Amino acid sequence: MWFKRMVMEKESPEEWGYEKIKFNLTESSVTDCDIGQLDIKINNNLLLCYGDHSGMPELRELIAREYDGVCADQVLISTGACMALFIVYATLLKPQDHVVIIHPNYASNIEVPRSLECNVDLLRLHFEDNFRINLDELKKLITPKTRLVNITYPHNPTGTMISESTLRDIIKLVEENDCYLLVDETYRELTFGEKLPNAASLSPRAISVESVSKTYGIPGVRTGWLVTKDRKLKETFLATKEQICICGSIVDENITYQVLKNKDMWLANFQQRNKKRFEIIERWINSQDDVEWVKPQGGVVCFPRIKPEISIGTASFYRILNEKYGTFIGPGHWFEMDDRYFRIGYGWPSKENLTEGLRNITKAIWDSKIKSK
Repeated sequence: MWFKRMVMEKESPEEWGYEKIKFNLTESSVTDCDIGQLDIKINNNLLLCYGDHSGMPELRELIAREYDGVCADQVLISTGACMALFIVYATLLKPQDHVVIIHPNYASNIEVPRSLECNVDLLRLHFEDNFRINLDELKKLITPKTRLVNITYPHNPTGTMISESTLRDIIKLVEENDCYLLVDETYRELTFGEKLPNAASLSPRAISVESVSKTYGIPGVRTGWLVTKDRKLKETFLATKEQICICGSIVDENITYQVLKNKDMWLANFQQRNKKRFEIIERWINSQDDVEWVKPQGGVVCFPRIKPEISIGTASFYRILNEKYGTFIGPGHWFEMDDRYFRIGYGWPSKENLTEGLRNITKAIWDSKIKSK
C-alpha cells in the first residue's frame, strides 16, 4: 500500500493561502457553522473515555431510523465520510482486485483503490450525455474479477442525479456478479427533488456512506458513517476501524447526535439558503456566451465548462482568476478532466461573494481569450 498527495489537496484553498483569496468558490459544502449557531450543550460530566467502537449507540440508532430494515448494529460511525470510504476499500480489496468507479468523482474514491494496487476501470460520464450513467457500458466493465462498483449521488462534482430505477438496476448488476456497490450519499439530503432511497436499505450487497460535513456545515466535527445490512461484513469493517483509531471522538459523536436530533430544522434552513444561491448561479450561467453546464439536481457544487469552440489559454485563465481577481475555483485537473471544466461550490460563499466571484470568472475568461491576429 502506498499513498501520494492528491492534487486537489495540494492546491486546496488552505494550501494556496486563505489570505490570497477574496472569493472562495471551491468549497464543496454549505457554509461552515460555528459552535454558537449549533446551540450545543456538552455535559460537564461527559467522561472522555474510549467510546463504543462502533460509535455512540444513541447516534447509531438515530441514523438507522433513516434506513428501511436497518438497525443500529448495522451502522458504523467513522471519522468523516473519507474514513468510511477508506474502511470499505481497505476491507474489501486486495492487490489486483478489479474495481469500477464512475468518473469524474471525489478523488479519494479513485486514489485509494489505486494505492491498494487494484485494477481500476473508470466508467466515464460525459458532458454530451448530461453526465448520465451508461448501464450497457457498466455491464461491459464488470468482470468475474470485479469486487466493487462505486457511484456517488447527488454526483460530485456535477450535481447530477440518477433515477431510483437506475439505482435498482445497478444493484441488480452487482448482485448478479457477486460484487459490492459502494454509494457515496454525502449530498443525499440536499437533493432538489425526490431523494433516492438509501442504497443499503435495498440490498446486503449495497453499502451507504454519509457524513455531516457537507450537508450540515460542520466538517470540523469529524463524523461520518457507513451502513450495511450484512452483519458479518459490518463486523469486518469494525475490525478495520479498530486498527485505524479504535473508536471515534466521544465529543464529536455527542455533537453529531444533538445536530441530527434536530435535522429537519437544520435541513430546512440550509435548503432554503441553498435555493437562493442556486438561483444566483443559474442566472449567471444563463447569461453567459462562453460557459455551459449540465444543470445540477442536488448538492452544492456544479461542473460547468468553457465551451469547446472558445479559444482560450486555460493556464492563463486560472492564473488571472487567482492572482488578478482573487477568486478560487476547482480546476478540471482536480478530477482528471480537461481544465476547461471547473467545479464551483455555490453553497458555501455569501450571496455577495458568490455573485462577485462569478463576475470575476466572466472577466478572467475574457482576459484569457486568445485573440486572432
